[in-house]
Amino acid sequence: MTSAILFDQPGPPEVLRWTPVDPVRPAPQDVVIRIAAAGVNNADLMQRRGRYPVPAWAPRPLGLECAGVITAVGAEVTGWAPGDEVCALLDGGGYADEVAVPGTQVMPIPSGLSLLEAAAVPEVAATVYSNLAMVAGLTAGHTVLIHGAGGGIGTFAIQWAAAIGATVITTAGSDAKVQAGLQLGADTAINYRTHDFVAETLAATGGRGVDAILDVVGADYLERNVATLAPDGHLVVIGGSTAPAPLDLGLLMSKRASVSATMLRARPVDQKAAIIAGVTRDVLPLFSSGAIRVVVDTVIPMAEAARAHALLESKGTVGKVILENRGN
Repeated sequence: MTSAILFDQPGPPEVLRWTPVDPVRPAPQDVVIRIAAAGVNNADLMQRRGRYPVPAWAPRPLGLECAGVITAVGAEVTGWAPGDEVCALLDGGGYADEVAVPGTQVMPIPSGLSLLEAAAVPEVAATVYSNLAMVAGLTAGHTVLIHGAGGGIGTFAIQWAAAIGATVITTAGSDAKVQAGLQLGADTAINYRTHDFVAETLAATGGRGVDAILDVVGADYLERNVATLAPDGHLVVIGGSTAPAPLDLGLLMSKRASVSATMLRARPVDQKAAIIAGVTRDVLPLFSSGAIRVVVDTVIPMAEAARAHALLESKGTVGKVILENRGN
């Protein structure tokens, strides 16, 4: 019997239920993955609350990344075969026994990682690479401000930016998470509850500011983020509040700076294919070399997804929460 985590109405974590579902079948461009583990992301929490725009084509179950074993391939798929161990960026469907996903969104398991660890990679790697490398153009010698040192995105972004030779400044809401950011490779870590991150960032850069910002807070930080940008800097907003917020166009223009707001899940298949190709080429080898490690806070049985959501909502985690599908 095939099962998945579903919910009938938005609500608290307790609405999530492990429910029998129909087996999936691959479209011509898809592979089917028997899921061993899936990552839990803030987007999943927002979708459960009814506050996330879900693409019409997305599978019903939550889950934007997984790792497992391919069991079937569509007629037009090349490069993958049943029995391959893989991880994948999903449009949805990761909280389940199996999922169908375009073959172009599938990656090999990085050398040295288990399936459980690999489940923590696709969403964060694709998000960070697409926004910092492809949008903001972050390279060696640049300085980047990464908000949210303790989150799955933050713990990965700090390591990736340090690995490519960027100077990393990060923020967090507790001293413990500040220390975690430093241990992961940040040059400067700021407790935003006790310090002004704008003043601290400008001080750390000699008043110049940063070349790129990866922001998960949104509207509440917009004005302060722009004040923190260096000339020709780029702010990328990937989450948080979408409420209206003032934007000082004069300051933005005087800095020749730019602001982008992006959402990975809604991107078309060709864009996701390009991102995954870049991650496979440029990012996965950094796991094999040890330059980046997977940061997992807690592993929870998939049938207990409600407990995983409650844990992530507690804001006490550092790194990823992973659902392990012990039935597979």
